[in-house]
Amino acid sequence: MEKMIQDIIISPIITESSMDMMQNKKYVFKVMRSATKPEIAEAVEKMFDVKVKSVNTLNVKGKQRRVRYQQGYTAAWKKAFVTLTEDSKTIAFFDGLN
Repeated sequence: MEKMIQDIIISPIITESSMDMMQNKKYVFKVMRSATKPEIAEAVEKMFDVKVKSVNTLNVKGKQRRVRYQQGYTAAWKKAFVTLTEDSKTIAFFDGLN
């Protein structure tokens, strides 16, 4: 089964450090755990009509949580740092956040 673009990129990550990285055309997304770097790059290019220079990924482990007597973990997820080329336009979705 082929992965859809909408399934690969789950959501953008908006934090103070990710907002600072936008000045250098670096954007942070929460992505599908099974997505590869080429799939993430293709999805960002098609979804936002930009050119991707590189993609770095990071697997975030689930944290241990406890509710009363029950113990468990939060869900693990994958974070992608996407760098755009210098001649590429910025992603319009993030322009209003600055």
